[in-house]
Amino acid sequence: MTQVSSSENGMPLTSGQLDAYLARVGVDRPGSLDVDSLSNLHCAHLMAFTWEALDAFMGWPCSIAPAATFAKMVEGKRGGWCYEMNGLFGAALAALGFRVTRLCGGVDREMMGDVAIGNHLTLRVDLDRPYLADVGVSDAIVEPVPLAAGPISQRGFEFSIIPTDDGWLRFKNHARGMAHSFDFRPDYSDEAAIASTLGWLTQDPGSPFTNALAVLRHTADGYIALKNDCLRSVTATSVSEQRITSADHLADTFNAIFDIDVPEPGRVWEKVQTVSRDEAT
Repeated sequence: MTQVSSSENGMPLTSGQLDAYLARVGVDRPGSLDVDSLSNLHCAHLMAFTWEALDAFMGWPCSIAPAATFAKMVEGKRGGWCYEMNGLFGAALAALGFRVTRLCGGVDREMMGDVAIGNHLTLRVDLDRPYLADVGVSDAIVEPVPLAAGPISQRGFEFSIIPTDDGWLRFKNHARGMAHSFDFRPDYSDEAAIASTLGWLTQDPGSPFTNALAVLRHTADGYIALKNDCLRSVTATSVSEQRITSADHLADTFNAIFDIDVPEPGRVWEKVQTVSRDEAT
């Protein structure tokens, strides 16, 4: 196999892996590298993969190394969170010949301050102009957007990119979004900060991912999100909820709604119940 890599992101992807990735998301190699093909790939990735942070929630081994992400998401029947979703997507884009830069972001930096820097990986793709590509914010954009300040509207959901007072750009999620915002700079990459924050997100009791089950999958007009035992179906104009009531119900939900193969769903349900009891006290 010929190994393809990008000096922009340092993430090698073999041509065989690229073929397997494209088969997994259900698209052919694009005939040209333009915004239409980027948008098609961006949307296909989000419709094929579920966003999930089960490894952090359950304390299972977690690696964002390219080989581990590929094995988990492409060869296996699992999803991933921002480091994995955007990492895999960026690696595929680079292998196709897109000019990709991994950017170090900070979810909810507007509230947390600079301690948030590194808790998010996002992507810049340079075509006729720079674009923000992000398949890792769970419930946000489904297509790339110009990397510039201004309003954004997709599928009836309203987003925006605004400049901050200290020189960053802030992506503002829609009103119902789980993550309110993330900050980034178009030229700021910091793999060390990402690696450092990864440990906190996967191991610290204060991490939002160790103390809550979070799973999400996009649909044609919105998304379906599971937080602990609450399953929400969201569109731009409606929200409906139902409760997960048993381990079997949770296992069926993982399989039928999120299309992921989760080991030991009974243990996951036990932890969900523990978290729910702790929240109630």
